[in-house]
Amino acid sequence: MLVIRLTRVGKTKQPSYRLVVQEKSRDPWGGYVELLGQYNPRTNPATIAFNHERITHWIGMGAQPSDTVWNLLVDQKIVTGEKRRVVQISRKRQAAGAAKSAA
Repeated sequence: MLVIRLTRVGKTKQPSYRLVVQEKSRDPWGGYVELLGQYNPRTNPATIAFNHERITHWIGMGAQPSDTVWNLLVDQKIVTGEKRRVVQISRKRQAAGAAKSAA
């Protein structure tokens, strides 16, 4: 299955990201099928350069964007929909929160 994800590039403590299409099981730092854009969160405002046509093409072909990529695409109005929750709450923390609210 193809996935659209961010791969980290840049120097130590200065991350920037490439938006790529690759196999889901492949190493994020490995080869990719196509480069779709770049994202630099360190600039103010963040620099986002995405190829809208190719992104919609790959989504139409069945590629699944990661949650973070989906949220960026919603911000850029490339796709419509709600943002997805990116941070997952662990089961241990969920249980502690449920116990605290029950008490």
